[in-house]
Amino acid sequence: MPKGRSLSYAHMGYDKSLIGKTICDMFDDIAEKYPDNDAIVSLHQGTRYTYGELQREVCRAAKGLLSLGIKKGDRVAIWATNIAEWVVTQFATAKIGVIMVNINPAYRTHELEYVLQQSETQTLILIDSFKTSDYIKMFYEVCPEAKNCKPGQIVSENLPFLKNVVLIRGEKKEGMFTWDEVMKMGDEMPDAVVCATQGTLSFDEPINIQYTSGTTGFPKGVVLTHHNVLNNGFFIGDYMKFTEKDRLCIPVPFYHCFGMVLSNLASMTHGSTMVLPAEHFDPLKTLEAIEKERCTAVHGVPTMFIAELEHPEFSRFDLSTLRTGIMAGSPCPIEVMKRVNTQMNMSDIVIVYGQTETSPGLTMSSVYDSLEKRVTTVGKPMPYTELKIVDPKNGEIVPRGEPGEICARGYAVMRGYYKNPDATGLVIDDDGWIHTGDLGILDEEDYCKITGRIKDMVIRGGENIYPREVEEFLYTHPEISDAQVIGVPDVKYGEELMAWVKVKNGIAITEDEIKEFCRGKIAHYKIPRYIKFVDEFPMTVTGKIQKYKMREISIKELGLDNAARIKTA
Repeated sequence: MPKGRSLSYAHMGYDKSLIGKTICDMFDDIAEKYPDNDAIVSLHQGTRYTYGELQREVCRAAKGLLSLGIKKGDRVAIWATNIAEWVVTQFATAKIGVIMVNINPAYRTHELEYVLQQSETQTLILIDSFKTSDYIKMFYEVCPEAKNCKPGQIVSENLPFLKNVVLIRGEKKEGMFTWDEVMKMGDEMPDAVVCATQGTLSFDEPINIQYTSGTTGFPKGVVLTHHNVLNNGFFIGDYMKFTEKDRLCIPVPFYHCFGMVLSNLASMTHGSTMVLPAEHFDPLKTLEAIEKERCTAVHGVPTMFIAELEHPEFSRFDLSTLRTGIMAGSPCPIEVMKRVNTQMNMSDIVIVYGQTETSPGLTMSSVYDSLEKRVTTVGKPMPYTELKIVDPKNGEIVPRGEPGEICARGYAVMRGYYKNPDATGLVIDDDGWIHTGDLGILDEEDYCKITGRIKDMVIRGGENIYPREVEEFLYTHPEISDAQVIGVPDVKYGEELMAWVKVKNGIAITEDEIKEFCRGKIAHYKIPRYIKFVDEFPMTVTGKIQKYKMREISIKELGLDNAARIKTA
């Protein structure tokens, strides 16, 4: 390493200490401090709870679950959209030491069966349907025996651990309790039973299993503790300067860390209000909720903010109450950040970078950072978090300013993958560092910039190309709304660049015009050889672009099957 250059290692202290409490103890403290403050406003349900009212509902639900025979350490899965009962379940399970298993509402029978089996779930809480998804029908396909069983007495060869199913809404079904029945069971149990259970809990105990997106192979169950997610949510809220006066609009899904931690726990730990605009992301309903509820913050992945900004009715909404929020979940385009900052009045918008395995936040920009730092980096390491950038080949820390794999260590690192020690060992090394698989750069001021995924890096004729860099350049084109860059196989160069481009409404643009825009501004080998115009990208419910699917589609459409079959060292 050249003399005078420091290594890419940073850590962050804070003027507030880590919270040594369980989620339920923190929730009770907040509810007692701000009993009359709005806790949940679910607009699509017409439901409102103050913190005092939510505390009573959480206690009822916790007692109801205990009445079903559920005990500390058991797994309770929830398969539902963004509804108030999801939040009640989140805090009720935490109150009695039950591990909540988040199930993606986009999952279908194969995935549902896998998650219920792998997590050894004893109780499933689900909704009846949403849009074209019939959750009851899908459940019966996975567990047909339930139709002939009494509620609470399910016996299934395929799902040997499952005993209870609770239907949140809709008419009562065979083998299922209704949500109301479980809540009424809770009314018959004294509060002292819950208090006794709550008193036995430790903040280091697992409280949540979240399944990774599963972009390749089966998803893995990330085991997180009270300490992991409570502290992460607290610091995230602090970085946005949240107080009991803030009202957060939450269009991101609860089942993912973004909704459950960055939104729900960031709000709860500060006595802020959780505003639910819809069951599933809807740009118009999000804008309506911000105006109606005078929201001071809104969260979203980049594609959500783009959809809001480009909605035909965007200009009619009064967004003057907005102050802050988070853009995260996938790489945040600089130009989109700038538009959100100005057109949505979010002068204090910040970025969080992390992954489910880290609860999820590792780095975060601050409202005190300059606009340039907030739109060009993902901020500094979060409090009590260590960060280093290493050479993926040998694991050595690289000099500052040089790209490498981002590794992290601290309170936020997961307990591990549930019942999967081999997979855990592949990402957490002997020294406790988690290897993210993301490429980044650490500057002299400890700001981190994401340059791509190790697996996304394109090697064209020996030149390493980071798709993120090309995407950021394409965003500067005035007619391009969104762009995603991938590598596709090539006989001569090994790989060639391809850009999937989404243009702004009503704009006509050609491949040649885009290539001409690139010439002279970026290196010739970074100019995409192939360009595909699209209306949308294949992605997960959380907004993560599925580049492997883009690659599969592109290989087929471009007739590159022979090139794809060429083996490399």
